Amino acid sequence: MWIMAASATSGRFEFRVRPELKHLIERVASLTHQTASDFARTAAEERAVEVLREHELITRVPADFFDELLASLDAPVEPNDALTRAAAWLDSVIERR
Repeated sequence: MWIMAASATSGRFEFRVRPELKHLIERVASLTHQTASDFARTAAEERAVEVLREHELITRVPADFFDELLASLDAPVEPNDALTRAAAWLDSVIERR
C-alpha cells in the first residue's frame, strides 16, 4: 500500500468548496465523530489509494504485441495432434445419444 508513515513535517492542502459541500462534509464528519479536516483527509487518502491500485492493475503491452494477440484470438482454430487425440479418446469413452 502507498500510505507512508507520518514524518516530522507534513504537507498541506488548502482548497475551496461550495458552502453546501462544506456543510455536507461537516455534517457527515460529525456523524462519524471526526473533524471535517480528518474526514476530508481520510476520504482523499482512501480515494488516492483506490485510484493508484486501479492504475497499477492495468497491464501495459506494446501495441504490436496487442494487435498480434487479438489477431490470433480472431484466427480460426486449428487443432493440433494432441487435441485431435484427446477428442478421439473422449468420443470413445462418452456414449452419445
